[in-house]
Amino acid sequence: MGAFHAYDIRGVYNVDFDASTAYKVGYFIPSLLGADKVLVGRDCRQSSEEIHDSLVRGITDAGADAVDLGLCSTPMVYFATANYGFKASVQITASHNPAEYNGMKVSRENALPVGLDSGLGQIQQWIEEGRPIVPSSRKGQVVKKGIMADYLKFMEPYKADLSNIKVAFDLSNGMSCLFARKVYGDAHSYIYDTMDGRFPNHDPNPLKPENVEALKSLVRSTSADAGVIYDGDADRVMFVDEKGTFVAPDLVIALMSRYFIGERGAVAPRVLQEIRSSKAVAEYLQPLGCDVRTWRVGRAFAAPRLREIDGLWGGELAGHYYFKDFFYSDSGLLASLIVLRIVSAIKKDGRTFSDAIADIARYSSSGEINFRVEDKQGAMKRVCEHFESLEKPLVKMDFDGFRLEFPQWWFNIRPSNTEPYLRFICEAPSEGLLEDKIAVVQKIIEKEFGGTRA
Repeated sequence: MGAFHAYDIRGVYNVDFDASTAYKVGYFIPSLLGADKVLVGRDCRQSSEEIHDSLVRGITDAGADAVDLGLCSTPMVYFATANYGFKASVQITASHNPAEYNGMKVSRENALPVGLDSGLGQIQQWIEEGRPIVPSSRKGQVVKKGIMADYLKFMEPYKADLSNIKVAFDLSNGMSCLFARKVYGDAHSYIYDTMDGRFPNHDPNPLKPENVEALKSLVRSTSADAGVIYDGDADRVMFVDEKGTFVAPDLVIALMSRYFIGERGAVAPRVLQEIRSSKAVAEYLQPLGCDVRTWRVGRAFAAPRLREIDGLWGGELAGHYYFKDFFYSDSGLLASLIVLRIVSAIKKDGRTFSDAIADIARYSSSGEINFRVEDKQGAMKRVCEHFESLEKPLVKMDFDGFRLEFPQWWFNIRPSNTEPYLRFICEAPSEGLLEDKIAVVQKIIEKEFGGTRA
């Protein structure tokens, strides 16, 4: 059952899980979430249809109806779950992972995520224990439902006139192919804009630099004002500025204040960032009156937390952006509408995307560095002990790995919830200090724990 993770069910299909797993998940979801109807969507991966059929069979054998959205992005499932009042939904997707992967993202009422600690662990236990599966005497029905018109209508208020800018889009052969041209029209430039679950051009993960190279080239060759790249299921989005430079996703959290405060006039909004976010985010937002909160990485934690604090928006280093307006859920489309609206507005003032990001960025960042190491907990503890022995941290957070902030620099070290890595990120005012700290951490992990840098 290696496919059950903190945020979702995910792994290599027919290795980490198979069609029988999908059937059992479908069978147990109605009783877990008290639902007599379960909303089901799927991405375009080659295995998604087979998983879909097994999942739906499990749902209907449990006596519940399966409401089938067909091909859709993950945020479309969140929208439909909350907008139409469903108590349970499943999106079949492996998000940004390579083509051989697949999985299931489960949500409950109000599109709240169901993670390992809030329901997936129970399903995993029932499966491992061999809990009996007895088909209901009342066979559930399969009902098809189209939501694209309602979804696009919901997004309409966030659209702006973008006729003064050029935009380059990389749709990653994923689910954004369903809506990008419908939303933005044909005046912009597009690549990899045909759905293909083999992802023949690049893995649908915009966090890997090699996957953004084609978009950078397109931005430069078309003299675009911005580049936009969605991941496979379109819940994440990332950006490239007019110079073809990748924009750090956490800085976009701060950029969005130009819309929420500058345009909409929000007063003292609560904003959620995650534990890896640049110090520059809070330093930019707090003088604007924002109450910036920090929390754990991942939708299973971020979406409920934004709702709990009644936050207006938030984001993650991985390119997820959460909005109160979107049922406290993440949407790559809504995030891109807001960012491009901002790029258009600042161009009217004679400024560029990179100018706006330069107003925010203040530090040199390592980016996220991955280490393969067996004793993740021991390595984390040792790294923290080393630096704490040299200098007392100003801030220490311990709710998602550890974040230690010192007068001149900070770092976060945490175990991945989805991959076999220990993840490290740090930030400092100079490249020299940054490289010194990275070297120390790498030496500890390699020499003392036999780890390797991935």
